[in-house]
Amino acid sequence: MKVTVKKVDDANIIVSGVLDSDAIDANIEKLAKQAAKEIKVDGFRAGKVPVAVVKQMHGEKLAQDAEGEALRELIDAGLAEAKISAADMLGQPGFKKYEKTDKGIEVEVEISTRPNIDTKGYMDAVPSFKKPKAAKKDVDAKLKEMAEEQAPFEKIARKRAVKDGDMTVIDFEGFVDGVAFDGGKAEKFNLKIGSGQFIPGFEEQIIGMKYEEEKDVVVNFPKEYQAAELAGKEATFKVKLHEIQEQKAAEIDDALAQKLLNDEKATLKELTEKVEAQVETAALSKVYNEEIKPKLVEALVKKFDFALPNNIVEQEIDAKINAKAQEMSEDELAEYKDNEKKINELRDSVREDATASVKATFIVDALAKEENITVDDQEVSQAIYYEAMMSGQDPQQVIKYYEENNLLPAVKMGMIEDKLFGKMLGLDK
Repeated sequence: MKVTVKKVDDANIIVSGVLDSDAIDANIEKLAKQAAKEIKVDGFRAGKVPVAVVKQMHGEKLAQDAEGEALRELIDAGLAEAKISAADMLGQPGFKKYEKTDKGIEVEVEISTRPNIDTKGYMDAVPSFKKPKAAKKDVDAKLKEMAEEQAPFEKIARKRAVKDGDMTVIDFEGFVDGVAFDGGKAEKFNLKIGSGQFIPGFEEQIIGMKYEEEKDVVVNFPKEYQAAELAGKEATFKVKLHEIQEQKAAEIDDALAQKLLNDEKATLKELTEKVEAQVETAALSKVYNEEIKPKLVEALVKKFDFALPNNIVEQEIDAKINAKAQEMSEDELAEYKDNEKKINELRDSVREDATASVKATFIVDALAKEENITVDDQEVSQAIYYEAMMSGQDPQQVIKYYEENNLLPAVKMGMIEDKLFGKMLGLDK
């Protein structure tokens, strides 16, 4: 097969040639003979189906497969001509031309390959920065918060009405349209007023209730409530108050440190030092994500100049366009329908950002290899599991969502990036 290879740049080539009609016909004949031995057709013994019958039944599919086989041969020949390994080819080839003629199909395909990056001098891109120090007021505020969380609730000595911040012990049962619903009943339930644990409006109506008082609390379930049969509906809860508890004064002392650090010898000084480290870590994380990391990525993109695989850039543009489309109204989307000029203008508007994003990805990949930075699948799963737990979600469901939507590679790349940047910035020490 005769092919012509034109080098566009270091990451892209154009392979041209003709998929000969005779070669495609020969492929059809070969594929039909193979199928004749495998398919089952009523009236014919297994393996004895005539080739002509196979062609009549599956002619269009055979032609597509035959053309596909001829195209693969053309691409393989082009890669061999350009001395490019198939392993270095990225994504699917992009068609520049695919025209059927009497002699065959004239084809031009653009093939993109993994770019070669000279990583010399990459540490020059590291920005200067100062690690934030924990302010005393922030440490004190965190210690106070921790102490308040540990302070016990005790039954009030003198009976009074419920106020915000109290722990109440209540019975309740919920009704919608006069009918009790599943999961809407409990006895001697501990509810802290102001915790936001119940439906909006419920806790506020408990304020002012007195011992053994009974009251109807009327609220509306949120429209996005997880139980569809209750979402958006008005509900009446019959509530009885049994007890009011108030929180004791929070003590910040060695006893608090021993409880929180699970060490009977721990001191407040040790707890303060740990809290100080936590506050500094949180502050550094904020500065890293909002300032340092963006500056480092921008500096790396500016420092290195190399050809990018065009098809990967176009894929990133597609992704950014799809993200924008998700935020558009139906009227805005209608303006783009069948309007090639507006679509191209939109693509051009995100091209620079898409190009920088792709470039950064390849730079990070190259530098991670340079620094021997790796992240295995177990680390990815553990990170997703932890984040899900911290946000109150079902970890298994979250991991399943990431798998089904092919999001795991992006998470892995993000973790590799943070490991790499942490090492470059000296934050891993």
